[in-house]
Amino acid sequence: MDTRARVASLLSKEISTYRTRTPRSMELYSRASAAMPLGVASSFQVAEPYPVYLSHGSGSTVEDIDGNRYIDYHNGFGTMVVGHAHPAIQAAITRAAASGTHFACTTDEVVRLAEELNRRFGMEQVRFCSTGTEATMDAVRLARAAAGRDLVVKVEAAYHGHHDALMYSVRSTLDALERAEDAWAVPSSRGIPSGIAAYTKTVPFNDVAALERLFDAYPEQIGAVIVEPIMMNAGIILPAPGYLEAVKELCRARGAVLIFDEVKTGVTVAPGGATELFGVQPDLICLAKAIGGGTPIGAFGGTAAVMSELGKGVAGQGTFNGNPLSVAASLATLTEVLTPAAYEHLAALGTRLATGCAKVLEHAGIAAHTTDLGCKGSITFSSRPLARYDDYRHVDGSLFDAYWFWMVNRGIFVTPGKEEQWTISVQHTDEDIDRTIEMLEAYCAEVA
Repeated sequence: MDTRARVASLLSKEISTYRTRTPRSMELYSRASAAMPLGVASSFQVAEPYPVYLSHGSGSTVEDIDGNRYIDYHNGFGTMVVGHAHPAIQAAITRAAASGTHFACTTDEVVRLAEELNRRFGMEQVRFCSTGTEATMDAVRLARAAAGRDLVVKVEAAYHGHHDALMYSVRSTLDALERAEDAWAVPSSRGIPSGIAAYTKTVPFNDVAALERLFDAYPEQIGAVIVEPIMMNAGIILPAPGYLEAVKELCRARGAVLIFDEVKTGVTVAPGGATELFGVQPDLICLAKAIGGGTPIGAFGGTAAVMSELGKGVAGQGTFNGNPLSVAASLATLTEVLTPAAYEHLAALGTRLATGCAKVLEHAGIAAHTTDLGCKGSITFSSRPLARYDDYRHVDGSLFDAYWFWMVNRGIFVTPGKEEQWTISVQHTDEDIDRTIEMLEAYCAEVA
């Protein structure tokens, strides 16, 4: 039996085991499907044959409604770098709730949080919102207004939230269309007016020449360029040396506002995100996920010159902007939990996991590589690191599918989808890491 056949056989067996281990999740899925579209709160939570329904989390682990406990690397799609039920976050939310859960007025803690984010990310001013989607949506609008131009450029296959302007050339749509010539103009959702495609252009990641050609094709029309400084919708794709610097210089020379989408990288890959890690300061930065310690909060900020457009007729509002519960959790996350010592701990664990997995995969002869970015990392079933979406298309999805079910059946909760990453929390331990490597080694022994 060759490797592909072994993987297919193993996947079938592991799905059967999954069903046996999670009967209450299967029952709840039936109820949930009647009460909610697809049986989940977000379409990203859809899974075959049905999702795991969780009951609670503590430290580095979560537990499902069947009583199965998992070491958690999903961590709320990369949000829970603080781990689950962290005492400092609990205390901050309790204090805030005792004083009032919402005012729709700015408080002292909102100002303190703004100052901390500005300090970490080298921004001059910041505005809060509730989600990453809102952050990128508002940043694009602000950038267009500041530049006085309508066109926005995004990276091929990148995901920046579910607002109309950026729902083009998203990985899932490109995969489904098998690289049709006009795939970039097909929105990733029904209900988006066809004319909006004319205002969004795409370029491959790590391709400065393509961006320059786009500026040449649309002279003095491009108002914003939005990019994840580390692309994280197709595995983990690192910027080539000099790429971010060149994009910044090109935007500056052509009069476009550069936006870094740091919703996934902000406060995870470094205290000041990828902006700090690579030393390239954009005009605007978008933040969410891990900054909130598990509460819904987003932010966008940058230079005072660009942010001042909010006082000149550019909309930037929201009833829950600066909500006391979210702000308290975020401030505790940044000042009490994600300390210099915490980043040292995360770096050590990340290296331990990435190098351990790499050794196992190499010994088994499986074509894969790992990425180590502190609390962020990944296994990509490809023989070489990725540079753009075209490389990701050749990643072996079957190896990942069997791997996911194998791991979850053995108490390791991995983020679903070969395009996703693991997230380690400050509450993970060496023992958690070693257990995970051990389970990967057992998987490799089955399929190699």
